[in-house]
Amino acid sequence: MLLPVIMAGGSGSRLWPLSRTLYPKQFLALTSNATMLQETVKRLDGIEHQAPLFICNEEHRFIVAEQLRKGGMDNSGIILEPVGRNTAPAIALAALKALANNEDPLLLVLAADHVIQNTDAFLSSVQHAKAEAEKGKLVTFGIVPTVPETGYGYIRRGNALNSDAYCVDAFVEKPQLITAEAYVASGEYYWNSGMFLFKASHYLAELEKFAPEILHACQISMSESKIDLDFIRLDKESFMSCPDDSVDYAVMEKTKDAVVVPMDANWSDVGSWSALWEVNDKDAAGNAMRGDVLVENTTNSYIYSQDKLVATVGVDDLVIVETKDAVLVAHKDKVQDVKGIVDQLKKANRYEYLQHREVYRPWGTHDEIAEGDRFHVKHVMVKPGERTATQLHYHRAEHWVVVKGTAKVINGDKSYLLTENESTYIPIGSPHSIENPGQIPLELIEVRSGAYLSEDDVVRLEDYGVGY
Repeated sequence: MLLPVIMAGGSGSRLWPLSRTLYPKQFLALTSNATMLQETVKRLDGIEHQAPLFICNEEHRFIVAEQLRKGGMDNSGIILEPVGRNTAPAIALAALKALANNEDPLLLVLAADHVIQNTDAFLSSVQHAKAEAEKGKLVTFGIVPTVPETGYGYIRRGNALNSDAYCVDAFVEKPQLITAEAYVASGEYYWNSGMFLFKASHYLAELEKFAPEILHACQISMSESKIDLDFIRLDKESFMSCPDDSVDYAVMEKTKDAVVVPMDANWSDVGSWSALWEVNDKDAAGNAMRGDVLVENTTNSYIYSQDKLVATVGVDDLVIVETKDAVLVAHKDKVQDVKGIVDQLKKANRYEYLQHREVYRPWGTHDEIAEGDRFHVKHVMVKPGERTATQLHYHRAEHWVVVKGTAKVINGDKSYLLTENESTYIPIGSPHSIENPGQIPLELIEVRSGAYLSEDDVVRLEDYGVGY
């Protein structure tokens, strides 16, 4: 049976301001009501498979777990990478985990941030690849190109094994436009999708042959890993010693068993706002719109509203994206330059590149709704049965007002309940936490006041949950 391996790492900046370092595009709902991660899982429904195995960054662990919970989706484990080391080590970790269960499944390696609009074609290609993988081949999926794209790597096919699979003749770097045009015209090249299918044991055998230092580091980090609920926490020190390399460079370009199976499934890696415009439904004037949007004499534009009404008049070929804390306006031909804005934010040490105004925690969320020199106001939501860490602050006091649900408050040596329209005061230096003992979400308004209000003014008094 297939074991899907879904790589949910990465923190791309090309879809800023929706995508942030701590909330990248794989966790966003960009083409439907489901997030890209959830869509990746859902499109597997047409084939028999085990519960997927996920690989993600340590800081994204609660987002992955929460999105799977909301989608009612099972998993075979969530491997947490303490640092990013590219795709070759990530797949090695998945293979080692699979073999540790005394199984040797076919690993269907997928990225969590791809759009595939033709699910039937995707599943058909997987079935064709399965036949080759069972013969001991390392299969990659080549996307049938529709345009001479210069932002993708290419795969040149070799001899045909059958009508659905070819030997890999070469992997080719991102080409210049004139070269890409020749590739598409020849009919012998495919876009490199970054999706694979092969036996776990065979991948590890080829990795040991061509990149043994990667395999060795992954073996140590997995052997010394710790299980925490669904999370598999790698040994940080040994994994940090692992070389950073892609599966293409480490294995696929060197093995004699590489096979490419064509896939014509309306695929996109959604690497820019213009690419997202292309894959979304459009009105008669060519506008793709999401959220509260009104247009007048507007054409060929992508307009996204998260929090406010966005209205446009007399514009063409624009990308307009509104979030709670940022607005992007860009020409569709210049959206690759968005990374320059993100670089400026990083240099200025501004939080907008790192996270959204609304921040997700394992116990709930908090959203900053007002800010001044000596006060911050937040809307806090605590999920039923959850609580924040017990902590104290040396520079700020806090006022809490419950607006929905019931709160159990720890305030110094006191413990008491607050219900709707009741409030409490947390003085400087008082240990405190909030718990939701009820069956509905707890919502409260928190007002911080003091001379120093930064997030680093916090002392956690127990290792329970994550504070904010």
